[in-house]
Amino acid sequence: MSNENYACQKKGKKGIRRIINAAGYSKDGLRAAYRYESAFRQLVWLNGLLIALAVVLDFGPATRMMLIIASFISLIVELFNTAIEAAVDHTSTARHELAKRAKDAGSAAQMLALLLLSVLWFMAVWREYGLNLF
Repeated sequence: MSNENYACQKKGKKGIRRIINAAGYSKDGLRAAYRYESAFRQLVWLNGLLIALAVVLDFGPATRMMLIIASFISLIVELFNTAIEAAVDHTSTARHELAKRAKDAGSAAQMLALLLLSVLWFMAVWREYGLNLF
């Protein structure tokens, strides 16, 4: 089967079949990211711990929601970063300025997501527990 026929066959799905296929692709993407990307695995465990802490600690519902959303943003950004790296590497593994920019921008996006996560956690803990924490 040629690449064009394969693409047409996959894109031609409609209705519930399309939704089922999309869910399968999403599951495959999560599985591949967890299996092949140590950064994603580390973030899954870190954010799993942070989400558990957000539920266990005595935060109000809005703060809890904000912390959980920030954890998901971090994971989502890492998936985008992984996708950018895979697409660039698939195109060429040769050193190229545009490839470097693309990969660096994905990395910078993740750094900002983690900075956001850190700042929100610091603010939430500071607000709830004050100086007595340290």
